[in-house]
Amino acid sequence: MADCTVVYGDLLDQPVDAIVNPWNSNVIPWWLLLPQGVSGAIRKRAGAESFHPLTTAGYLKPGTAIFAPAGKLAFKGIIHVAALTPFWTTSETIIQTCVKNAIQMALAKEFTSLAFPLLGSGVGGQNPDGVAQLIRETASEVDVPIAIRIVIHQR
Repeated sequence: MADCTVVYGDLLDQPVDAIVNPWNSNVIPWWLLLPQGVSGAIRKRAGAESFHPLTTAGYLKPGTAIFAPAGKLAFKGIIHVAALTPFWTTSETIIQTCVKNAIQMALAKEFTSLAFPLLGSGVGGQNPDGVAQLIRETASEVDVPIAIRIVIHQR
């Protein structure tokens, strides 16, 4: 079972190997988008390098995970997950798939810790408390040696 903790703060200041970025399905090229929320904060502090793998990925089926370098951030990497459909919506199933795929990506990279924002609770319209619980439940179902932090943004 993954060790799972809920914390309040800034995703970009967590003491973890990698962070998860909620992304879209890449229907609109990333360079035409003005990243907002979590993606905007990552782009601002990490730089464009962290988004380059998305430029060649093509359409991302909801739930897909893509690894990227951390750019100017102090992490070993960023895992972008397609948390939104082409219609900018999400569901519990998509969020669960994102969590599982991000954890598997982190394991493949031999990371021991990973931080998640509340996937789908912004543009996706999901209830933040429900998302936190869903991430915790999904992560606890995966028997892996990884510490998971669910980060509730606090300004």
